[in-house]
Amino acid sequence: MGHREDLLEGAKRCLLEKGFVRTTARDIVKESGTNLASIGYHYGSKDKLLAEAYVSLVEGLSDDFAPAVGPVEGSEPGSLDRFQEVWSNIIGTMQGPGSLWRLSVEIVAMGDQLPAVRDHLALAQREAARGIIPLFLGGREEDVPEEDVDSVGKFYNTLMTGLITQWVFDPTTAPDADQLTEGLRRVIEAAGGGRN
Repeated sequence: MGHREDLLEGAKRCLLEKGFVRTTARDIVKESGTNLASIGYHYGSKDKLLAEAYVSLVEGLSDDFAPAVGPVEGSEPGSLDRFQEVWSNIIGTMQGPGSLWRLSVEIVAMGDQLPAVRDHLALAQREAARGIIPLFLGGREEDVPEEDVDSVGKFYNTLMTGLITQWVFDPTTAPDADQLTEGLRRVIEAAGGGRN
């Protein structure tokens, strides 16, 4: 690995251990075995490096969100069963000690203090909206139309953000996948079963 990759890996370890605010450039350099000048050269700033590291950590979790595949195990794309299955997988990533999702809450809370980081993560969030749609509805990420990213993707991202906040704040009262699915079922029913 080169300095760029070493810095990214070191920053990921620092984020998981110390969080965004408490991680210093010196922490990253120590963890990565590089030097301070490398941060500026490869990433522009410590905050941009930490933002990249955060995105990389979240991308690493995304495989855990996917529903089972195959004729017996998998649920039908677009179904309530699929909705329940994917949220169950996502919630599974929130339950462990030292969950990565605590970082999400920290970053959201300090977003106005770090506009460059916020802007970088806003772009990543848009791609996350694109990437989450196939988990629920099937298909390929590269085929998701922009209008779906701006509606369905944002809907799922909003659910995700709220769920993360609830699980970080109080896991004992946070909803599980069955409760989310029942809530959606009731919303669909109240809206006339999907009719306009």
